[in-house]
Amino acid sequence: MNADIDEAMISLAGLGRMSAVSCLTLGPTFLANAARLAKLDIDLGLHLNLTEALSDGAQAMPSLSRLIMRAYAGRLDAAWVDAQLERQFDAFEAAFGRMPDYVDGHQHVHQLPVVRQRLLALLKRRYGGRMPWLRQTAPGMLSGIPLKETFKAHVIGALGAAALGRDAARDGLRTNRRMLGVYGFEGGKRHYADLLQNWLVNACDGDLLMCHPAKDSSGDCAMSRQRRAEYEVLACPKMGEWLRTNGVRIARLDAARH
Repeated sequence: MNADIDEAMISLAGLGRMSAVSCLTLGPTFLANAARLAKLDIDLGLHLNLTEALSDGAQAMPSLSRLIMRAYAGRLDAAWVDAQLERQFDAFEAAFGRMPDYVDGHQHVHQLPVVRQRLLALLKRRYGGRMPWLRQTAPGMLSGIPLKETFKAHVIGALGAAALGRDAARDGLRTNRRMLGVYGFEGGKRHYADLLQNWLVNACDGDLLMCHPAKDSSGDCAMSRQRRAEYEVLACPKMGEWLRTNGVRIARLDAARH
């Protein structure tokens, strides 16, 4: 999405605080940093985007709410979805010379009706018997997480987690067990640190904890400030203590299941 986010992800991966990076393959800084990502021992994923115009002059995209309404009303144009998928997978393969390790979605769009079916069809067509894993959005255990954050996690899961899980199992695709890390992108370092410690307490084998850090972000909006807060918490020495205290190891999906 931008260079500040790229730098945070590359830095955290180097520190062993991140095991996977989701790539907006049509984003303005993707090609500039793809080679640096390829050198890291992490899963590289395709972050399917159907809602953000990522550069000046880019094709207009629907808002998330409009996309959700069209998907659940059966009015989403499958040909448009196919075209978006092809462009983004082509860009990933051109940059890395291989398929993605996994697929997820910007604003979790990969789990929506029509999008989900077209994505699975593309994966089978392109990759056959050995396919990427998919991000599962069903919430993990949320003991100690405030009600507001718990509600948001359940809403995201309700938008398609069960259907994605069934379809993935039917087609032999792997997924993470459950997803942690959902919150309102506010509250600063203290709030994020408190949430992170609770997520680590709740984490089980195969769970995914998503994050959205940025390093030295020049933006001054609330989202930019919270991205900086996430990076500072994830990079701090205490993070290592929290992991050890809770018996948690950050690992790539296949390693996490062995």
